[in-house]
Amino acid sequence: MIIPPPDPNLPALRLEFARLRADRGWTYDELAERSGLSRRTLIEIEQGRTIGTLATWHALAHAFDIPLGDLAGKLCDDHTPPGT
Repeated sequence: MIIPPPDPNLPALRLEFARLRADRGWTYDELAERSGLSRRTLIEIEQGRTIGTLATWHALAHAFDIPLGDLAGKLCDDHTPPGT
């Protein structure tokens, strides 16, 4: 029997995005300049109106100077690791 994976925890990812931006004291305009993304995209992600693409999250990870895996790891918050 195949057990599908749990849904990704998108709210946790958005909260981490907002926390990282707030911790640095960056405005949307500052983060847009650092990431190469539009201000509108950043606002829509933080407000949950869009998920963003892998390329978007890659750009954000570089702007925040953290590994993409650390940022994407928030998608698995509250998940039981496979095999346990």
